[in-house]
Amino acid sequence: MNSEIDSAAAPENRGPLDIKRVMAALPHRYPMLLVDRVEELIVDKSIAAIKAVTINENFFNGHFPGRPIMPGVLIVEALAQAAGILAVESLGLAGSGKLVYFMAIDGAKFRTPVEPGVLLRLEVEFVQKRSSVCKFAGKALIDGKVAAEANFTAMIADPPSA
Repeated sequence: MNSEIDSAAAPENRGPLDIKRVMAALPHRYPMLLVDRVEELIVDKSIAAIKAVTINENFFNGHFPGRPIMPGVLIVEALAQAAGILAVESLGLAGSGKLVYFMAIDGAKFRTPVEPGVLLRLEVEFVQKRSSVCKFAGKALIDGKVAAEANFTAMIADPPSA
């Protein structure tokens, strides 16, 4: 076997990524940064990231008093941010200033409430990858069980002019 050929065929794994690398890939900052670390990133294929859900999150003050539950839209946003990291790393856009914008969300399903104290595992894979539009399938899991899932489309674009 030729090791040069074998290594070329093997997918490139860039994980784990700490919070500094996450912040280098995404423009989001507190309180909207919803990815704490990346456990595994396989270029052009998939990402597994973690969101540590804590009672200190601002949204728990009103959603809901007495029964704190992470809003579903924020679970989907966390999945989208993980997808953004995957896209930026796979397309070689880190440090380019390019942004990843939502275009569509399809088939979102919420299976179980996400409460404080859990590690929400965000698993996202490419469904289709082009230079400016990508499609993804994502799942948010708690202890290996699906809490939410969605398919979504994003556009890679320049940031708005100042």
